[in-house]
Amino acid sequence: MKTLHKFYCTLIALLLVVSSCHKLDVKPVNVLTDDQIFSNEAGINTYLAQVYRKLPIEDFSYRPAGRDGQSGFNLHHEWEHFWHLGAGIGEMSGPWGGLDFAGGFGYWPYGDIRAVNYFIETLPKYSDKFPGNRVNELLGEAYFLRAYYYFALVKRYGGVPYITVVQNFPQQSIEELQMPRNKEEECWNLIGDDLDKAWSMMTETSVSGRASKYAAAALKSRAMLYASSIARYGSVNFVEGDARAQGFVGITADKAEGFFNKAWDAAKLLEGKFSLYQKNPNKELNYAMTFLDNDSPENILVRDYSIPGNSAHSWDATFSPRFMTADGLSRAYPTLELVERWGELQVTNPDGTPKRYNDLSEVFQGLEPRLLATVYFPGSTLRGLKFDVQRGIYPSFTGTAAAEIAKPDNARSHILAGGTDALYNGKQVIGMTGISTSGDQYTRTGFYVRKYIDYRRPQSEVALFTSTTHWIEFRYAEVLLNRAEAAVETGRPDDALTCLNLLRERAGGATLSLGDVDVEEVRNERCKELAFENHYWWDIRRWRTADVILNNQRFRGLLPYYVFDENKYIFLREQETFGRNFNFEKRSYYEPIPGGELAKNPNLYPNNPNY
Repeated sequence: MKTLHKFYCTLIALLLVVSSCHKLDVKPVNVLTDDQIFSNEAGINTYLAQVYRKLPIEDFSYRPAGRDGQSGFNLHHEWEHFWHLGAGIGEMSGPWGGLDFAGGFGYWPYGDIRAVNYFIETLPKYSDKFPGNRVNELLGEAYFLRAYYYFALVKRYGGVPYITVVQNFPQQSIEELQMPRNKEEECWNLIGDDLDKAWSMMTETSVSGRASKYAAAALKSRAMLYASSIARYGSVNFVEGDARAQGFVGITADKAEGFFNKAWDAAKLLEGKFSLYQKNPNKELNYAMTFLDNDSPENILVRDYSIPGNSAHSWDATFSPRFMTADGLSRAYPTLELVERWGELQVTNPDGTPKRYNDLSEVFQGLEPRLLATVYFPGSTLRGLKFDVQRGIYPSFTGTAAAEIAKPDNARSHILAGGTDALYNGKQVIGMTGISTSGDQYTRTGFYVRKYIDYRRPQSEVALFTSTTHWIEFRYAEVLLNRAEAAVETGRPDDALTCLNLLRERAGGATLSLGDVDVEEVRNERCKELAFENHYWWDIRRWRTADVILNNQRFRGLLPYYVFDENKYIFLREQETFGRNFNFEKRSYYEPIPGGELAKNPNLYPNNPNY
């Protein structure tokens, strides 16, 4: 029996003993045989559970491990992964500097892909053990899983070896196992082919956490959108090199239209099968519950978490201020750049002086409900407590906001503090939710993340590793956005308008007219709707705009101050207080092939340009 197969079977045996999710009546053994695994649904479910567990879904807890090429979960620091994918690019701001965009994660999951290939090759031998079309349904699910693994590889590296058979050592020589890279275009087409097989074979429904045929269509709409963008925009903005000259990275511009059409066709397959979440007439609460309701008609594929299964995450604790949790510690915060995708906040008067507010909450009155359900503003409330965000106190304030911000800190008359115990004439200098001059447990932008925060949980229960909110990997809103982008890129703005207005009506925003629809409008809507869902990083890479957006970029916040002699609040647009700046090298549109893999397989050369 093959080494990898023994490894997987050992894991399965352990699961059969300790799993609290599946009570399987199978005697525990050190290694299970194919007969024990593939002849019954219980064995199949346990085998696939391992494949799904390692699926590279960029969720609350997933983080590709370092240079050892193994995928894994960082259960202790989900904020760190989200800072890498969110705060390093402008959705959020975090305390870490020196982000190595070019270094990559070293992700290389060919052991996991082999497990899927083994499943595809082995299961048909047991077709007499299953009724009707069941084997084909399971094979379709395996094709979806293989496509997902390759999607994670190709979006990072471009062309990779697209292996679809089980490799065996020592039956095969080292030379036979050292497979060369497929061209990038070939890889995207092969992903599409696997997903077409999945669509034709899978069922329309599935249990929670398992894919249906509609998950395959959703993934195809996403993957083909990536391929089409790389063809259209990567053919203009690129780095020369042998890998590009040989087609291992990059797709010619003439292929863009075809990939966009494939993305649109795949998205249309879900029309009438799913709908946007609209259970609550209160638009703000409705959008917040979109991510919390387990029975949402919008969800296509979710990943579940549980405390007994030792998979609970810490989103509620690590994205809320400690003041509102039992033992949490927030570390990353939405930027003003993200917030003002909804439009510029009117916090200054026509003459440039800051508007005065009696209460912090006045600043967000009248804003789109979706924004308020995505970001907590100063003055918002959570678990009965107020986000009393305050950067400091001005004994008095005169002049314009721009003039004040232009002054060096030592020339400004504001009073700042490192802790909540500091007072000025009996008035607390900073709020219980920040903003402090020391430590990073308070907001540095004036905002906190609201999306996915379960506001129904009492403060005493919000601790590390106690959150069980599911992660939505595919939801219908993304499919509509994929369809809208493909439509506007192929001269169908009327269809893009239909998709955008469905989203905006649910969001409580103003609807658009046909004249409003262009590529930038579609992209902006995508950034708003999918904020904090780990799409933006990949989007600006496939649009080839990351090197423009992150050109010595410094992100900003909206910082509240109390003006003591007026008993009023003002808000100033200032650089976020971590003081980071960010750059993106063009070579980083592709990650380097991991060095360890190059050492083992010289057929992976040439490495990607400028590595």
